[in-house]
Amino acid sequence: MSVMVARKKVVRKWEKLPGRNTFCCDGRIMMARQKGIFYLTLFLILGTCALFFAFECRYLAVQLSPAIPVFAAVLFLFAMATLLRTSFSDPGVIPRALPDEAAFIEMEIEATNGTVPQGQRPPPRIKNFQINNQIVKLKYCYTCKIFRPPRASHCSICDNCVERFDHHCPWVGNCVGKRNYRYFYLFILSLSLLTIYIFTFNIVYVALKSLKIGFLNTLKETPGTYPSMSLTVLTVLEVLICFFTLWSVVGLTGFHTFLVALNQTTNEDIKGSWTGKNRVQNPYSHGNIVKNCCEVLCGPLPPSVLDRRGILQQEESTSQEGSCPQGPSTQEPSATQGPGQSQESQFVLCLQVPVPSMSDTEMPEEKQRTPGELPVPSPDAGRVEH
Repeated sequence: MSVMVARKKVVRKWEKLPGRNTFCCDGRIMMARQKGIFYLTLFLILGTCALFFAFECRYLAVQLSPAIPVFAAVLFLFAMATLLRTSFSDPGVIPRALPDEAAFIEMEIEATNGTVPQGQRPPPRIKNFQINNQIVKLKYCYTCKIFRPPRASHCSICDNCVERFDHHCPWVGNCVGKRNYRYFYLFILSLSLLTIYIFTFNIVYVALKSLKIGFLNTLKETPGTYPSMSLTVLTVLEVLICFFTLWSVVGLTGFHTFLVALNQTTNEDIKGSWTGKNRVQNPYSHGNIVKNCCEVLCGPLPPSVLDRRGILQQEESTSQEGSCPQGPSTQEPSATQGPGQSQESQFVLCLQVPVPSMSDTEMPEEKQRTPGELPVPSPDAGRVEH
């Protein structure tokens, strides 16, 4: 008996993708490798909100309105949802050219520029593209071996070309590009509102306590049971965190609101693409703030072109042989797998069983006949055996 075992190991495309990214949940989550500051962001948001919900909200819900913790919870959940959506999604990474594609592009460039003599610097690899009656230059990426689309740029941290690249944000642990910019903007907007909300009601909390027991007694108040469970030291800590966060987050939100109104990216603003000496007009702006905001924040979200969870199958086969009686002729059953089945391993068992063969001399009399002779029925045919 001979046993043949064939194994098919399923390999996802995200396992073979170049670049410096981290993937989790079988490729569903995509982040940069540098995630330390992202964990700090989570700690600051969760820690500040936990202190606010544990102490100030209880007192304010009784003294003012129970809607205060409800609205704070809505802001908190929305900020966390947009943060995770920004951090865990594909920002718009452009796949690198395959070897055949890269060779074809090189042939095109050589045909266009001609042969460059030794010692001379080759001309820049640039293509001109017209957008709204304005010429836009498409630059060649030597790492990805492609001509980058308009507004795309190569991120040196993630080592990928990102479509409509805005910037790499370590606070969210990912690049900000075409596919996650709207969630990034909603995150910083909701975080600004949440910071202002917590900062304001912390001040209100201290003011209400000061009216009852005095400001100095409020500062000297020690932890205890409710309603004395104010923990003023923690309240002051929350106020300090919100105060310093307020300037940076609110300022960042205002800056990106300005960019959204102009339909411009951070990368373009830093490089001065549309505000330099040439005073080139932004070809992507509609000339209307409402239209620009609708395009950036409400436009259709393009799908990811990476196909991270696509399957690359690598087959590995091993065989084990055993001794069995061999006959003149064998029959081997075959096992096939349908196209709709997707299994990680397939086992095929091949059995060799001897099958007796009969020569013409060993055939019964009724089966021995000359070519062209009709078969003669046996005289015993049809007789019933008792």
